[in-house]
Amino acid sequence: MKAASPAPVPALETLPSGLVNLADHEALARTRLDDGAWAYFSGGAGDEITMRANRDAWDTLQLLPRVLQPLAGGHTRIELLGRTLHHPLLVAPMAHQRMAHPDGEVATAHAAASQGAGLVLSTQASVPIETVAQAFGAYAERGPLWLQLYLQHDRGFTRELVGRAEQAGYEALVLTVDAPVNGVRDRERRAGFKLPPGVSAVNLSGLAPRATSPDAHFFERLSAHSATWDDVQWLQSITRLPVILKGVMHPQDARQAAALQLAALIVSNHGGRTLDTTPATAAVLPRMAQAVAGDLPLLVDGGIRRGTDVLKAVALGASAVLIGRPCLYGLANAGALGVAHVLRLLRDELEIAMALTGCATLDQARPDLLFS
Repeated sequence: MKAASPAPVPALETLPSGLVNLADHEALARTRLDDGAWAYFSGGAGDEITMRANRDAWDTLQLLPRVLQPLAGGHTRIELLGRTLHHPLLVAPMAHQRMAHPDGEVATAHAAASQGAGLVLSTQASVPIETVAQAFGAYAERGPLWLQLYLQHDRGFTRELVGRAEQAGYEALVLTVDAPVNGVRDRERRAGFKLPPGVSAVNLSGLAPRATSPDAHFFERLSAHSATWDDVQWLQSITRLPVILKGVMHPQDARQAAALQLAALIVSNHGGRTLDTTPATAAVLPRMAQAVAGDLPLLVDGGIRRGTDVLKAVALGASAVLIGRPCLYGLANAGALGVAHVLRLLRDELEIAMALTGCATLDQARPDLLFS
């Protein structure tokens, strides 16, 4: 078992002026990231139809406010996996964050924990999982800490990584199931994207390359390592941590996950980075909620940029939401302070939206809050 490296405390940076919403953070980050990093963080698959649809779907939904509702004692607290959280915001798993800022995932951990947000750390983080856990765990009022996994071809390596997560204090495993291969990312190819020197998936260090024949066809190579429902059950069998599936979009898969007693599902199309022309997450969320019928919590990501989007997600059946690219933009703009600012903006906007729609608490955000 690897010992935890000391978690550095990021230097407090100055927040640039003029940042009043997440779009401002995105615009400024474009000036701070080189073309390769921008293509990697901001691009989607194919023609980026799904990536745009994610955003458009939240904009299309309309809130139908109630008036003269009692708001005294209102709050944003939720219950999730046996914990009371200050609000329904979690940071999504995103790889190679040291491309955005030298402090990388450590800065994001400090920011999320300081804002009471949950953190889902990517397997492909550019900082050891133990270091991130140490930084995150220094805050008493933090949200949950989960580790995102891609099942590796070497089960022994996966088992060791799971053991490290348990030892470091991670509270759940988030298995990404919608990316057996990378999507066709034209932006990255045009930019000639390569990881810069000094940035790598450090938690996969020591994983031997998968042995494949150079003459094997694509699906022959794929079948050697793509996960199945049997692998999900195997993962459940080797850990005491709850297992969450990320990347589920079909109601039939949601029902199968519920039958296996998974802890939760994350409705996600990988931010439009894998298969283009899939529907927006906001569009499929109601069907997923109907399929699981309350048997397990649903979380959702994809295109969330406003507090009103968060409220709409809850009204459609989500227990919580994951925020991805905006946190990277905040990280590029001002390190930990930038990420914290992004999360605070969303929480403030959520509270305002709740007050203006007559919702004192999030359990009052139901489907009839949306105009149809």
